[in-house]
Amino acid sequence: MKKILLLSMSLALTTYIFAQDITGDWKGLLKVGATQLHLVFHVTKTASGLTTTMDSPDQGANGIPLDKTSFDNKTLSFELTMAKISYTGTIDNAGVITGTFNQSGLSFPLVLSKSNDAPVLSSPKIEPKEPTDPNDITGEWNGKLKVSGMQLRLVFHISKAENAYSATMDSPDQGAKNLPMSKAKFENNMLTVEMASAGIEYVGKLDSGKVTGTFKQGGQSFPMVLTRAAIAKVEMKRPQEPVKPYPYYSEDVTFINAKANITLAGTLTLPKKAGKFPVVVMITGSGAQNRDEELMGHKPFLVIADYLTRNGIGVLRFDDRGSFASKGDFKTATTFDFATDVEAAIEYLKTRKEIDVKHIGLIGHSEGGIIAPLVASRNKSVSFIVMMAGTAIPGSELLIRQQELIGRASGTKESDLKTTKDLNTDIYKLVDKISNNDTLKAKITNYLITKSKELPELNIPEGKTVNDLIELQLSQLMTPWMLNFIRYNPAPTLEKVQCAVLAINGSKDLQVPASVNLPAIEKALKKGGNKHFIVKELPGLNHLFQECKTGLPAEYGEIEQTVSPLALETMTGWIKTAVNSYQ
Repeated sequence: MKKILLLSMSLALTTYIFAQDITGDWKGLLKVGATQLHLVFHVTKTASGLTTTMDSPDQGANGIPLDKTSFDNKTLSFELTMAKISYTGTIDNAGVITGTFNQSGLSFPLVLSKSNDAPVLSSPKIEPKEPTDPNDITGEWNGKLKVSGMQLRLVFHISKAENAYSATMDSPDQGAKNLPMSKAKFENNMLTVEMASAGIEYVGKLDSGKVTGTFKQGGQSFPMVLTRAAIAKVEMKRPQEPVKPYPYYSEDVTFINAKANITLAGTLTLPKKAGKFPVVVMITGSGAQNRDEELMGHKPFLVIADYLTRNGIGVLRFDDRGSFASKGDFKTATTFDFATDVEAAIEYLKTRKEIDVKHIGLIGHSEGGIIAPLVASRNKSVSFIVMMAGTAIPGSELLIRQQELIGRASGTKESDLKTTKDLNTDIYKLVDKISNNDTLKAKITNYLITKSKELPELNIPEGKTVNDLIELQLSQLMTPWMLNFIRYNPAPTLEKVQCAVLAINGSKDLQVPASVNLPAIEKALKKGGNKHFIVKELPGLNHLFQECKTGLPAEYGEIEQTVSPLALETMTGWIKTAVNSYQ
């Protein structure tokens, strides 16, 4: 059975009925291969707006909260972003919604209809208890999972009936409750619980009132200890985040990308005084990002926008297309599509009377550092650009270097690093060489089958087959964005950029290494004859421009600092110079 319910539970639902009440129960039948899964969405109205919960009766799950609900004139859509799930459908005059359910690159048709008798499941509630038998595993067990610097609380509810164990799982920090486990086993003080649909497994040993074990998902393993005691939520400190009221003007805005026929939503901040101001458009990195580029408990773009606006520079930041409040289709978009969204933002700014249209700049982080020069190379309205961890080497080369650096810093064996590098190098060569997707998919499949026989050390997660591994690899690789990223070389585009450029990189960036990318950027700009650029390595900073120890992504969430003052001051000072020096 394909993955349907994953650990990450955060959905955004958009709904509409012409003259009907959107509230109520909506049900549909999801066909995944030979499996049929009933889904039910319960939409209710509160003082603050619409809220929705989801049931999956065939999986024994109910009341899964969706974190955002809205509806427009005809389109229903929701997202489960951390699980890579989305649904988009249109409603007809009969009140039937026809759409597509997507997960991890796979798509399935799903029709929703309103029902007055949708089943509401009732999972047995297991009350916490202190067992008299120290070897009794039943009851509530609490654990804390440390993933990429974030601490995620998990709760397992274990019961026993007729000598058989069953279990459900809560993820309080993700708003998920009563997720059914497909397997629960307890023998010789060893506990095993699984959620096959999400590829989740926990195995641990009960001893002295606690369970010590390992949580596995998606081929990754994390140590986790379970105890009877409830665990309080850990609030991460983010001292740089601004607190309202702001000492500047802030407005939520929308603008249209006419080329894509979509509406994008964002926030414009401006100094609270009369006059016309220079302004920057902020461009997020890869993945579906909101206007604050929020990740791992940090909001880098909010912090940067606040700093710039306090220093007299306006900022427009916006949600990626198809994400959060912006319309469109994220999963089919490429870097080139996102560039047209930035151009739409520029056109919008040119309509605002508060903007100095001679000084509209771009700040792009990571993939945004590729998009910024792409736009600047063809749009004369761009006065300057800042590349934050941008790149000027082919995507295939960047990915190889990134995988190697992060793997080595994480303690991966050199032999395993070499195997991974050789495999991915061969696969990326096929991507560069073959343009037909069906042919490419077949070639990669055959290649991986052959390699699985040649390489006994190839890591295949327990309980998975070679075909499962190949399907996972293809689902990640065969997306329009990834194929385009692997094939794209930003250097020729950079050669065409003639506006002022600041390129900055952290010396401890393991995702876009400064030692390779900054020289490549400088070389491309010089080759193109650009006379107004600065290329600068910032010591001790990682990919998010935080002061760090190792540069590993696992540190990002643990670090209190969101953006180093050095990075903020460097960008702000340079932008002021660019505005005053270059017309």
